[in-house]
Amino acid sequence: METKINSKAILITFMIGAFFAILNETLLNIALTELMEVFGVNAPTVQWLATGFMLVMGVLMPISALLIQWFTTRQMFIGVMTIFLIGTTIAAGAMNFPMLLAGRMIQAVGTGLLIPVIMNALLLIYKPEVRGKIMGTFGLVIMFAPAIGPTLSGVIVDMLGWRWLFITVIPFSIFSILFAWKYLQNVGEVTRPGVDVWSIILSSIGIAGIVYGFSSAGENGEGFTSFKIILIILISAVSLVWFVLRQLKLDEPLLDVRVFKYKSYARGVILFIIVIMAMFASEIVMPMYLQGPLGYSAKIAGLLLLPGALLNGLMSPVMGSLFDKFGPRKLIIPGTIVLSGVIFFFSNINEATPIWLFIVVYVLLMLSISAIMMPAQTNALNELPKNLYPHGTAIANTLQPVSGALGVSIFVSIMTQSRENFMNSYNGKVTQDVMNDAMTYGVHHAYWFALALALSAVIISLFIRKAAAPDFNETMSE
Repeated sequence: METKINSKAILITFMIGAFFAILNETLLNIALTELMEVFGVNAPTVQWLATGFMLVMGVLMPISALLIQWFTTRQMFIGVMTIFLIGTTIAAGAMNFPMLLAGRMIQAVGTGLLIPVIMNALLLIYKPEVRGKIMGTFGLVIMFAPAIGPTLSGVIVDMLGWRWLFITVIPFSIFSILFAWKYLQNVGEVTRPGVDVWSIILSSIGIAGIVYGFSSAGENGEGFTSFKIILIILISAVSLVWFVLRQLKLDEPLLDVRVFKYKSYARGVILFIIVIMAMFASEIVMPMYLQGPLGYSAKIAGLLLLPGALLNGLMSPVMGSLFDKFGPRKLIIPGTIVLSGVIFFFSNINEATPIWLFIVVYVLLMLSISAIMMPAQTNALNELPKNLYPHGTAIANTLQPVSGALGVSIFVSIMTQSRENFMNSYNGKVTQDVMNDAMTYGVHHAYWFALALALSAVIISLFIRKAAAPDFNETMSE
């Protein structure tokens, strides 16, 4: 007799674990300045706490497709949450910077493997007719946790100190493991496909190189003119091309790139990439503009962006329910049009722009992203047969840090280069007003590139159709 799946208990288990793992991504960012003083390290070194975290996540996500097929749902979830707990404990008791970095990297192993495990299980448990709502509910965690991370960490650091950023997470991680031990059930089959070591090596070099190269280009003054950065990106690009060609030849690929033969999946993933690039870049460029020409402090700039970020998370379940009811087109097409309008507005902002208008438009940006991202991803995954769920989720999640690094580096590079061109062409006395004008000029150019991306998203959205799951077994869900 087939065991009845308690889908609600499984979803609650996943949301508890995912919230604190994903919250941890942004929890440390506001404490970086203090950590530089505590451990006596410079800015490029301390930045590895953020860059290294993203690198490890990016490298592990392609491998998640293999691990999901080798281990049960319980083994994977409890295992990765235990790894996350070990990393958090090491970081909480760190006596020096290398120990803190090691703890942070171990945390990243747990976080990087967790999301693909959860998404694959949700696809297996829930019928396509309700996946929008379920993915939207899970999306609430994915969006809400990073949004409150900087604000929450600021309060914790000011009141208790940086170690409590990790100490406060420990009991919740333990609770998540114990809750999963009692309530989490296994879904799907353990097929144990062959392990191709060369695929793992090529994907690791390719993903790590792309994330590191583009992240460094965005932070480095030389940008894409640096020989070292160009070399890293070229080597990683060659590795990825080699990896893809190898997957097409293998009977049991590490990542089955044939998922892109499914049109809804391909279009959905492209939309997902465009939105991630726009979102990550806006979260970097906008605070810089608020703290530069507009003269706001870092905390105030963060608070001004908070309403939009929170609303993005809160609207995720709503957009998911609307997706189930109306399909993807009625959400994604208006979403891409609003996204284009918002980016056009940002490409014309200046010091005279009222701050209330800026906040309203940023809220519209976040609303448009919530209308596009989760519906596009859910519709993309809906078209895949069950045997490709691990591959589809792994590829989509791998592209998130890659797209983020790509978006930030391109936006920051365009903004920096345009600002320098403005300053070089200015012949008069350089005043603060002139520097502010140069910054505004740079931001405008960055958003012109973003506008081109957004308009391409509008065109792609016109070809989106509601996908039908080809072989879903309806008896699996309650």
